[in-house]
Amino acid sequence: MTTAELIAPSGRVHWVGTGMSTGSGLALVCDGASTTLWGRTAAKADACLARLGLEGRAVSRAYDPDALAGELGAGDVVVSMLPAPHHPELVRIALEHDAHFVCSSYVSPQIQEQADAARARGVVLLTEIGLDPGIDHLLAHELVRKAVEFTGDRPATAHFTSYCGSNPAVPNDFRYRFSWAPRGVLTALLSPARLITEGQRTDVARPWEAVRTEEAGDEAFEVYPNRDSIPFVDTYAIPAAWDLRTFVRGTLRLAGWSEAWKPVFAELPDASESRITELAAELAARYPTTAADHDRVVMAVRLQVRADTGESWWGEYVLDVVGDERESATPRLVSVPLACGILDVVAGRVAPGLHQATGEPDDSARLLDLLGSHGITTTYREGREA
Repeated sequence: MTTAELIAPSGRVHWVGTGMSTGSGLALVCDGASTTLWGRTAAKADACLARLGLEGRAVSRAYDPDALAGELGAGDVVVSMLPAPHHPELVRIALEHDAHFVCSSYVSPQIQEQADAARARGVVLLTEIGLDPGIDHLLAHELVRKAVEFTGDRPATAHFTSYCGSNPAVPNDFRYRFSWAPRGVLTALLSPARLITEGQRTDVARPWEAVRTEEAGDEAFEVYPNRDSIPFVDTYAIPAAWDLRTFVRGTLRLAGWSEAWKPVFAELPDASESRITELAAELAARYPTTAADHDRVVMAVRLQVRADTGESWWGEYVLDVVGDERESATPRLVSVPLACGILDVVAGRVAPGLHQATGEPDDSARLLDLLGSHGITTTYREGREA
């Protein structure tokens, strides 16, 4: 498929959605582009701008597909902060108007189907540029780059793990607090996972049955796999010469989480759809996130390689951020990377076609430095053995 010349960015951004993940990153976008914020109503958009201290810095609109289409111009950027099922429609609208598209969510099959059309039109589809997915991809690219510098073209065995979770900064007896989408938390636990363990592709029907202890920095957490990790072997450009013994992306929880959630695990497998909805509401009411609570996001991405000579190298990035009175950690860590990606598209730094977190893996270091300039930093450790 031929790649068309990039449609010149117009400098206009249409941010669609005003939910909790619309955090302080929106201010960065307002600083760098002419911004329209689309909410379910114009009043909701105004309220979101007021919450973020951005009154007068963006235009407010009531979202519906036709209204957005009526204001889109070639080279504009459509940003979706709506739930993932809405993304294909927004991509369609963007392509019809030669506009670029950015979101923090995983690539869906419907978006994947539009990759060739976007590349042929000179349109950017930048996805998975948030927290997880997003920052984790950047860290993984950096670890693979560093490991390849160590192994060169030599065969090596490799173990890769990437875990992230948003948890209470002050642990409660349930080891969790619900902020939004409580039903989504439960349904995610019912989704099977795929990973590589002991060199074999492994399917896990119930992720909580695969919980194990993992250290991040010097603290022990509980982790479990989620979704399908296998496609990210290619995303991270794992060398074919490596014997990949472990490869897993998953969720990180506070120590004691699996014990505290045993009654939930006992009920979930046989629960009806209505009971899951009811249980989610009960748990959210019992363990809510209040104004006095702060969240804590911990991400740990680690890669270990051992060359056929017996020499080994390992590297680990740890992100550990606690929310404060100004902003919760989660929306900040989603919206700031998203804003950096949006502004890269606005600046014409991203090539046409579909991308996950970054247009080029080699650009991950620059993006991490950019996040650092906005106060989002990681701790890095590495080691070698002869």
